[in-house]
Amino acid sequence: MKRLLFSRIDNSPLILFRMFFGALIAMESFGAIITGWVRRTLVEPEFTFSFIGFEWLQPLPGLGMYFYFALMGCFGLCVMVGYRYRWSMLFFTLMWTAVYLMQKTSYNNHYYLLVLVSGMMCLLPAANARSMDAKRRPEAQTHWMYSWVKWLIVGQLLIVYTYAAIAKLYTDWLDFSFIELLMANRAHYPIIGELLQKSWVHQGIGLFGIFFDFLVIPLLLWKPTRKWALAASVFFHLFNSIVLQIGIFPYLALAFTVFFFEPETIRSRFFPSKPKPEQTGVVPPGNAGFITMAIGVYLLIQFLLPLRHHAIPGDVLWTEEGHRLSWRMMLRSRRGMTKFKVVDKETGSEMQVRLDEFLSPKQQGRVVSYPDFMWQFAQRLKTHYAEMGRDVSVYVDSRVRVNRRPFRRFIDPEVDLASVPWEPLKHHAWILPYHPEERQNP
Repeated sequence: MKRLLFSRIDNSPLILFRMFFGALIAMESFGAIITGWVRRTLVEPEFTFSFIGFEWLQPLPGLGMYFYFALMGCFGLCVMVGYRYRWSMLFFTLMWTAVYLMQKTSYNNHYYLLVLVSGMMCLLPAANARSMDAKRRPEAQTHWMYSWVKWLIVGQLLIVYTYAAIAKLYTDWLDFSFIELLMANRAHYPIIGELLQKSWVHQGIGLFGIFFDFLVIPLLLWKPTRKWALAASVFFHLFNSIVLQIGIFPYLALAFTVFFFEPETIRSRFFPSKPKPEQTGVVPPGNAGFITMAIGVYLLIQFLLPLRHHAIPGDVLWTEEGHRLSWRMMLRSRRGMTKFKVVDKETGSEMQVRLDEFLSPKQQGRVVSYPDFMWQFAQRLKTHYAEMGRDVSVYVDSRVRVNRRPFRRFIDPEVDLASVPWEPLKHHAWILPYHPEERQNP
């Protein structure tokens, strides 16, 4: 174990990754402003759906979020060049985590991965060479790192890809019907749009996706297959970038591949003038035991989190309970037909809620389909009417479909969602089980 974690190796892969990572998070931050993502997601909505428990995290008023993302972009550039690296990386991590927690209407597993990787980078010695910090303090410059840096990142990636592959082993992926649905929304793409509608393309995407996720990390680790795995990675991630348009993640995934090549190869290709490490061999630090325990605990938590939905009754594909933080990526499409009814407890009068009076179009799509959004909106309505001096109950009549399955009743219409608690690790009885045989109502 000491040889695995505490061998001193060339730090060129980490230095190169820092440069890639800083550039990518800067692009993510500035790009969110340029593409209108900040405006649509954080500025225009009256409020955002935060992660439950973080309702106090709401966007800054006025132009605040534009300055917020611009500052994150500047921190990204500082990370790239290694200027005040620790502080720049820490501030970006805190700010990005706050964005992640303050809105989930545009939830993406890759945003969660960016939180984790940013947190790791705060702790890694990624500015010890080829950085402005190293130039300012030459005495602190080093050209080696402990091998646990590599294995921590490899372990995290193995968890991500393996769970992503396992999640694909369900009916709608294996019969390619979900992929057909996913590609149908891309029929308008120039040149490739028509090709993406072919059944053989759906089959290729489905099978390649499973095998790639299962095998890419082992194949990158094994030298005889490394170049083939790299070529497959380039194809896979560029395809995802062009077809699925999922931001920086494909390029971040490609940046990770630098950790799978020999450090000497990275140094000779990218930093030919960089000196070799001053010291090599197994030289455990004084806190080796603590580092080993911390890495073990972190990876254990990452291993266990995606399994929690198995401890919650019901199919996670239907209930959504335990879906997030589980690397269940690009697996389903949800649509809902949902009505909210507000009942005044004192007078018994009923009012139907117009969603467009409270929510943006994208928020409406989430509120009619996802149980936690429904519950949060019910709490929002209760607060809204309480400010008017009225004590109300909120009832939900909802039918939901997953992928191309029929609409089924989703929420118990007799339950006042404004009065029931949210239990993050338990099943909520007001989420009805999926009944395939349920008769369709008009």
